Amino acid sequence: MFRLISSLFMGWALGANDSANVFGPAVASHTLKHSRAVVLCSLFLIAGALLEGGEGLRTLSSLTTQNLDTAFAASLCAALTVSLMSFLKLPVSTSQAMAGAIIGIGLHLNQLNLQGLNKIVICWIGTPLGTIIVSIILYKILGWFLEKLPINIFTQFTLVKYAIILAGCYGSYALGANNVANIAGVYAETGLITPFQALLIGSLSISFGVISYSKKIMITVGKDLVKLDPFSSLIALISSALVIHFYAKLGVPVSSSQAIIGAVLGMGILKGLQTIRFRVLLRVFIGWLGTPLIAGFLSYAGISMLSF
Repeated sequence: MFRLISSLFMGWALGANDSANVFGPAVASHTLKHSRAVVLCSLFLIAGALLEGGEGLRTLSSLTTQNLDTAFAASLCAALTVSLMSFLKLPVSTSQAMAGAIIGIGLHLNQLNLQGLNKIVICWIGTPLGTIIVSIILYKILGWFLEKLPINIFTQFTLVKYAIILAGCYGSYALGANNVANIAGVYAETGLITPFQALLIGSLSISFGVISYSKKIMITVGKDLVKLDPFSSLIALISSALVIHFYAKLGVPVSSSQAIIGAVLGMGILKGLQTIRFRVLLRVFIGWLGTPLIAGFLSYAGISMLSF
């Protein structure tokens, strides 16, 4: 059971880098305190993981056959990769890290299922593009609706504030449902633990990462890339939550970082490209490209040493 340490490490890394993104725009816009955001995020992601996290377990397991050694190597290498990116304050994809690690192992064992990989890669590309489109549409629709309400600006601000909290809770639920498979799913496939135990261990370790080390990534996503007002924060949260939940239903773990970045970029496109900080965006893209490559290289090298 000591091998589960790598899974717990991966959960912490995911929570620190990925899951807090559902409240990043709210915290960066000072709509909600960080301490309250992490508590709400933790509670709802646990609920989402336990209720709807099972589909993602089957998708990752289809990439290659797992044993205890390969499961340990995949979790550890993915966690090391995401931890490195968190240290660099880059919002990256833990789904890409885990998939990259599994692919590295599959290449070494010559047991890689390309059909399963194609499905995952297509969804990776569709995540930020989808949230850009959804955020622009929602901004137009909800913005028009909000303007038509017979309320003053102070009541409007209060309404948006509470809507942000609700959207963040929904986003946390969707995140738990979508990303928990990245944590202990490989161990469930080996039979070391049951699927329910995998979901429980994964959700609790993610929550610990949210609570202990999420603030830096929240600021990068919610403030450094595009400065958001409260209403734009609300749109970004709803858009990313809808897209993440959609992929959870498909059983494909995708990145909450990519979802929220896409939504924030959608806001930047509406407000003018000059509001987007392209230097920050370039760093984010480098992190996205480097994550699966680094994790894949580490796992390939790691399983080679274990085999030796």
